[in-house]
Amino acid sequence: MKKLFIAAIMLAFGVASASAQSLEDLNLQIHGYATQGFLYTTQNNILTTQSNDGSPAWSEAVVNIGTQPIPKLRVGVQARYFLLGNLGNSITLDWASADYKANDHFGVRFGKVKTPSSLFNETQDIDPSYVWSLLPQSIYPLVSRNSLLAHYGGVVYGTLPLGTRLGKLEYRGWGGERVIGSTDGYLLGDAEKGIVAPNGVSGTTYGAGLRWQTPLSGLTVGATAAENNVKTGPVNDTTSKGLTYTGTLIRTGFFSPDFFAQYEKNKIMVAAEYARKPYSEMIPLTGGPAPIPTINKVSTDQRLWYAMASYRVTDKISAGIYHSQYFNRAAALGPGRFSKDWSLSARYDFNQFIYAKAEQHFIDGTAVGYDKTLNPNGMKPDTRLTILKIGVSF
Repeated sequence: MKKLFIAAIMLAFGVASASAQSLEDLNLQIHGYATQGFLYTTQNNILTTQSNDGSPAWSEAVVNIGTQPIPKLRVGVQARYFLLGNLGNSITLDWASADYKANDHFGVRFGKVKTPSSLFNETQDIDPSYVWSLLPQSIYPLVSRNSLLAHYGGVVYGTLPLGTRLGKLEYRGWGGERVIGSTDGYLLGDAEKGIVAPNGVSGTTYGAGLRWQTPLSGLTVGATAAENNVKTGPVNDTTSKGLTYTGTLIRTGFFSPDFFAQYEKNKIMVAAEYARKPYSEMIPLTGGPAPIPTINKVSTDQRLWYAMASYRVTDKISAGIYHSQYFNRAAALGPGRFSKDWSLSARYDFNQFIYAKAEQHFIDGTAVGYDKTLNPNGMKPDTRLTILKIGVSF
């Protein structure tokens, strides 16, 4: 299915190119950005980097190309180079889609499309658009961004006017297949247990969302609900004794609601979001030396939320603050059950192309962002994370 969708996008580009007489006729647009980050932490290494010693191992470069071959059809593609510590160092396809908007009330896009779940999922890949170096990691984990951003399938969308007294209602509906690569951070926890999915995992996903643009100018209230069904793929499970078994990783998702609100006016932005993401995982082993180990079912019950605010101090200076929390109610008591993160951010725009960010995090708990491999002596219950980032956009 993935190859079919990509072929459709390439065909659309080919038809558009053949029918256009010039770049102006084709309305071709090319945009992108590149960033370089530096991370330093006290006590613990974080985000797969050697941050306790100071790490520059966070680089990104993004290019997207879009065209409008006919008035109601847009076709685009975005590629990304990503390096974060032990993750990435490769070029991936963020999205590639064709978007047909019949009118304000109805549109459809298909291909590898951004999943319109939660408040910022469709914009979390656009670093120049926000103040923060890291969006709240409870809901937008950086190590899993590639798998959360998009799916292979389609999205229907539109806006319904409710009258001058009630505002507007935006709707989204989506469905398709989510594919998670073998080196994606989503599978990092399993890999550290010796469980490797060489071909990654995949499964169906579908959901719907509503955003109410209220009569109060700048205030949006919304909710999404998603069902992420079985994500499955073959695995190799290597035990602590060096024995290797084969089997299938089965991660079953459940109904995942997400509620959010955002207020933007003049220089101020305020937002809050709450989500629940439960799932269960088991790995039936079918091959390897006898006796084959029994794999117990593991369940999680994640409760996630944040509240944030930002203010544009001058044309060049912006500042922001947020508090983000993650709780896994199915986990044992202790710092591995939760993460509480206060973040203070500042951004300076040198001009319309170059910007810099500085950010300080005060993190309690070890449930988000840490991996045991880079913390072999165990993790301290709290840490402080400093991030410096410079970016260029075009």
